[in-house]
Amino acid sequence: MEGGLPQLLPEDFSSIVSGDPEELDVHLQLVQRDVLLEHGAARLHCHILAVDGNGRVKSERLAEFMRNSIIDYAVPKSRLDDARTRDAKYKSGSAVAKLHHEAIGTFTDLANTGEGGEMLLFLLAERFLKIPQVLCKMDLKTDSRMHYHGADGVYASVNEDGFLKLYWGESKVYGDSTAAIRDCLASLAPFLFEKDHEGADRERDLVLLSDKADLSNPRLTKAFRKYFDRTSPLSNSVEYCGVALIAFDAKFYPEDGTKGIAEDILKAANDEMKNWVKNVNNRLSVEKLDKFDIQLFCVPVPSAEGFRASFLKALGIGK
Repeated sequence: MEGGLPQLLPEDFSSIVSGDPEELDVHLQLVQRDVLLEHGAARLHCHILAVDGNGRVKSERLAEFMRNSIIDYAVPKSRLDDARTRDAKYKSGSAVAKLHHEAIGTFTDLANTGEGGEMLLFLLAERFLKIPQVLCKMDLKTDSRMHYHGADGVYASVNEDGFLKLYWGESKVYGDSTAAIRDCLASLAPFLFEKDHEGADRERDLVLLSDKADLSNPRLTKAFRKYFDRTSPLSNSVEYCGVALIAFDAKFYPEDGTKGIAEDILKAANDEMKNWVKNVNNRLSVEKLDKFDIQLFCVPVPSAEGFRASFLKALGIGK
């Protein structure tokens, strides 16, 4: 690493991943993972909502789990570390509690918000793929009712050859699966295949990465930011990748008052996956994304509108 900075290693990134990965399994059941798509290096992972012992889908519990993890998503890692250190020193929880309150305040109360999908993408990227968030977009918002313009998250890892894999995030929560797949990959495409220049869609985020990226450890953060210094040869060692989430309505969940059978829901999701995979393959070809490493999460839900409403209610900001 140039300038005496430390060499970034895969364990540097895995060590800053937040949360207990097993907790994810309480709320989401894996259907299939690492489904190889027809076009290129993309992989698809599918989860469904878990069913409790009474056959009820745990939509509200998922929303509460997301809320309880919000500080990991919406607060830069170094700020959270500082708060934990202060609380440990004074045998208190007030500093972390203050950050949690601030984090909730960054979310919009708009009914059609996509921030729940972005939050779920974060949890799956970090806890399922072990790829940490390196740019905290919520901390950059200046108005809670405005959405951040740019990628829906930025995540990173290092491969065996020492190349930095930068994952641009994108999420869509729609009623229709075909529309969600289409719009998600269309929104992701410019971040991957556009040539680097000042007018590229990713340029603002790249500038922010050179100044605001946060790996918790100051020396590692400085080394990471060097990859986005246009005067450094390391800027040629960045591979653009994608991590995306599509959530959409699925009819195989039980209706209210009806007991669901977990095995039946799992089988139905497996059967439906053929259509989802076909649509993803088609869109990868249309958007010219067949050469890129894309990790795509597919999460069918009982209701996209209900998912958003449950998340806002859990935050205490729903109408």
